[in-house]
Order: sequence, then C-alpha cells, then structure tokens
Amino acid sequence: MKVRDQRRAALLESLDTLLRESSLDEINIADISRRAGLTRSAFYFYFESKHLAVAALMEQVYVGALAATKRLADPALAPEERVRGMVETLFDSVEENHHLFRATLEARGQSATLRQLWDADRTSFAAMVADLVRTERAAGRAAEGPDALALATMLLELNDRALERLVQGDLPRSDLVETIVAIWVRTLFSPTPETPETPETTAQEQR
Repeated sequence: MKVRDQRRAALLESLDTLLRESSLDEINIADISRRAGLTRSAFYFYFESKHLAVAALMEQVYVGALAATKRLADPALAPEERVRGMVETLFDSVEENHHLFRATLEARGQSATLRQLWDADRTSFAAMVADLVRTERAAGRAAEGPDALALATMLLELNDRALERLVQGDLPRSDLVETIVAIWVRTLFSPTPETPETPETTAQEQR
C-alpha cells in the first residue's frame, strides 16, 4: 500500500474508532488526526470535512445494500424469500455498522455535499429496483401498478425510515422486518385482482 493510501486508511480507521465511542458532533478534526498520528493538514489533504470522511466509511454499508438488491433480483427464489433476503441482508449490514449509519444520519443533516451523495446513491438504487419491477411485470410475476421508478423510490424511502427506527431502537428488529417484507411482497408481487363477476356481466356472457 502506498504511503498516501496508508495515511488515508489510518484516518478512516481513527474516525471509525472514535465513532464507536462518541457521536459525530463530539468529534473534531484534531481528534481524528491525532489518533491517526497525523496532522490536521494531512486530514484535509484527503477529506474536505469529517462529514465526507464518514461518507467514505459508509462505502462498506453500500456494499451491503448492493448485495441486498441482488438478493431481491434472484428469480430462482420465491417472492417472499427474495424480499426477506433483501431486508435481512440490509438490516444485517446496518447493524454491523450501527455507528456509521448513525453518524451518516447526523452528517446528512449538516452537510449539503453529503446529502447530495446520499441522494445520488438512492437514485442509483431506485433505478435498479425500478428495472427489477419492470422485468417482473413483463414476466407476469408482479402486478401492474404505479410508475416503476416512483414505486421503487417510495419503497426505498420506506426502507430508510425502517433502518432509522432500527438504529434508534424505536421498534424491535423482528417487527420492522415483518412489516417491510409484507409491504414489499404485497406491493410488488400480489396478483392483479380479477374483476368480480356481477349479475349483469354473467347475464351478458350467457346470451
């Protein structure tokens, strides 16, 4: 590993350790640099702010989110199994990096640049899920419904809110998982309801 890469890795490791002990608001650049054995100027060589350093650390969580999306796209699995695999993988990734997700929520409210990065990532994931919705509809495995991209965007928003609840400890994980799975399965994979027969339509068919 090059010296520059080693320094960047040391700064990220320092921030990761500090976030396990304190909130992002309680951590300053001097803390991060000192723990890494580097100077403040070295920190700013790699990162514009501590918020963007958090964004760099969050890449490992995004890897988990990508794995979750791939699990959802596996047509060899039953619909509920696919959705449950996606949700469990996503929740596992966030729980393993609880401190990073919490710090990202803090940073998102403080840094316009990080919010833009967050939105860009969400847009890319929404596009992937929208493509999946279109594929499933074309194959007859998913019900027709709202615009695929709008639907994907709102379902991912639902996931985000559930993950915030998970990190905050507002609701048990099991309740969150079951709720999210039920909403995704019913929204994406419930068959289109057949038009119920009425006495008028039945009479017309018999003529």
